Amino acid sequence: IRTLKQKAVQRSVYKDLVLLLQMDRYLSASQLRSKGEMSFEQDRLVEGGCLNVMTNGTEYKEVREFRSDHHMVRFYFVTRVFSWYMQSIMEDFRRGLKPDVIIINSCVWDISRYNSAWIDNYKENLHKLFKELKELLPEESLVIWNLTMPLAERIKGGFLVPEVQHKAPQLRYDVIEANFFSGTLADSYDMDVLDLHYRFRFALHHRTKDGVHWNAIAHRRITALLLQHMAQAWGVILDCPQATEGEEECLLLPFMGRAGQRAPCWPHHISAIIMQG
Repeated sequence: IRTLKQKAVQRSVYKDLVLLLQMDRYLSASQLRSKGEMSFEQDRLVEGGCLNVMTNGTEYKEVREFRSDHHMVRFYFVTRVFSWYMQSIMEDFRRGLKPDVIIINSCVWDISRYNSAWIDNYKENLHKLFKELKELLPEESLVIWNLTMPLAERIKGGFLVPEVQHKAPQLRYDVIEANFFSGTLADSYDMDVLDLHYRFRFALHHRTKDGVHWNAIAHRRITALLLQHMAQAWGVILDCPQATEGEEECLLLPFMGRAGQRAPCWPHHISAIIMQG
């Protein structure tokens, strides 16, 4: 599983998946807060993080990887949906890297940190990314574009440096607009779209006090949604009861197989990339 994800929300998506592959428990508060550590639950820091300068700037990098006998999960922290750094990641695909699934999101930094007139630039970069992925990946690779989760009216966080704090009240509306056309565009490139904004619209009690990040229960729910989505795409029937509306559904997911084991209905080996900003 490869994940190209943006920012700390998506780092926690990677962490929850890595944790769940090994044991049935939630992420701790300290695990949710930490970034750039040398190792997390048997993974390794490949690049960036504490190996370089720890910063909240757009130049920050972090690449992590977890491996077991049956799983490979890699995480890239990206601060822009398409950039020279993203192009360097694309080079890995050109050199033969063929993941089973790629989970991608990049939004909040794109629309707040680079250009006040962000819409046209963001759309152009989305086109560039989706076109590259379409050309480079084999047809059997599953690409899931995650829509950004709801922001609060009042937000604070590391990405909200002083020079962009004036944008905070508008950001939650900008996210809705960006979600609409990024999801529409991803669909036009035949990529899967998971609308986390819609899924969590009535789960705001799981959002943390900074108005941006989410607690461990929410992240287990995201993991459940991603695995359910993958299972449907691959024709796998999950041994996981469906909860009714409003329940904390599928919080523990024993059906995917622990590290060193394999659930018989899943592919023998799964490689995933998470690219998130």
